[in-house]
Amino acid sequence: MPERYIVAIEIGSSKLRGAIGLADDSGMLDVLAVEEEKLVGSVRYGCINNVEVSNAINCICERLEQYPRIAPRTIKGVYVSVGGRSTASTLIDVEARLGGEQEITREMIADLRRRAAQNIPQERDVIDVAPVKFTVDNKTTVNPVGSYGTTVGARMCVLSCAPVIKRMIRRVIFEKVGLEINGYVARPLAEGALALTDEERRMGAMLVDLGAETTSVTIYKNGAPVYVATLPLGSRNITLDITHALNHIEERAEEIKKVSGNALGAESGRRTGADGIDYSEVNNYVHARAAEIITNILKQIEYAGMRTTDLPGGIVLIGGGSRLRGFNELLTQMSKMKVRMGTTQSAVRISDSAVNAADNIDVISTLVAAAQLPEAECMTEPEPEAEAETGSDEYDDSHDDDDDNVSRIGLEDDDDDDFATGKNKKPRKTSDSEEPSGKSRIFSWLRSRIATAMDEGDDM
Repeated sequence: MPERYIVAIEIGSSKLRGAIGLADDSGMLDVLAVEEEKLVGSVRYGCINNVEVSNAINCICERLEQYPRIAPRTIKGVYVSVGGRSTASTLIDVEARLGGEQEITREMIADLRRRAAQNIPQERDVIDVAPVKFTVDNKTTVNPVGSYGTTVGARMCVLSCAPVIKRMIRRVIFEKVGLEINGYVARPLAEGALALTDEERRMGAMLVDLGAETTSVTIYKNGAPVYVATLPLGSRNITLDITHALNHIEERAEEIKKVSGNALGAESGRRTGADGIDYSEVNNYVHARAAEIITNILKQIEYAGMRTTDLPGGIVLIGGGSRLRGFNELLTQMSKMKVRMGTTQSAVRISDSAVNAADNIDVISTLVAAAQLPEAECMTEPEPEAEAETGSDEYDDSHDDDDDNVSRIGLEDDDDDDFATGKNKKPRKTSDSEEPSGKSRIFSWLRSRIATAMDEGDDM
């Protein structure tokens, strides 16, 4: 597979990110650039509610196109991650009877995927279909392709969302910005493939992406995703608690949370800062809301029909909200599970030293997932520079009045070079009012002198 540029867009509730990566024939993805724009009120719970988001996308694309390894290429198409409050998974069992012993082919597996997707209600849009397990003649197998049997079955994890999610993405990116949408990427599955190790996915682990307004939970077991849910809770809920309880504007409450907030709660005794804020009271609110979010996260294990002991790989935390001080420790205390912060685990190279992989794992995971999708052009290649036309070194005098001795009078410096070598000619104008070239002026002058001499009987 030749090198190709991939452009990804990640639309979150509080920010929008764009990234460009270069995928080579070895499977390595080189992240060339990442840009970010803050969003205020345009996206709620992962769903666009104001098409003015298009302005932020335009700004990001313009900045990405200015990077040295990208310019003078321009962006023409993008891959878009899909998540949000309505994102959820459904386990679907499908089976095909082959009417005799046959070889299982990739086309048969693709047909099982399509049939699983068709089981989702029409009021939902399918984002992705991921296999959980396969069976051939009722025997579980990891890879059925190439096996022989009379029946082949599969359990599929079908990820879907409310149709409004994709509809608004199309309105903004295609209709407003004018970019092609080359494909949709299921954010929870893309992040799970990037942030979790193979061992964690096989043993059983839970990926938690704590965002501003939503928290997505993806549970893996035996190497496959078995449960995905999105909670309408995020780190902004903590900010709003501080805003309402302590009568601060939201921007100031966000600053207080980031600088002094602690999910573990207040230290013993009252602690008032130089700004007059009682940080003990602040952290009581921070702790209460953080504990509520964690309770809802851990409840998803039960909803998935599992126990914490089924997930020895533990919990992996990603997302901006997970950087709240003490959140990791509180999650460990409440879950009694091992917890670690997530980062990239696959073949990804970051060319821009200013890009932090852990902070941008959402958009980087979209790049990685898009590299596995059918190829589509994301960027226009610059037109090759046209070679300058060169004239013959021999002067064409077929239309000259004087064959041998042509006067040099009236030539400008640039005309002189053109006349002598035939090179560096300016494009010929087609207007009737164009000024004569240096060469034409010579011939016009000669003809005028000849005509005058003949009329007056003088020697030239």
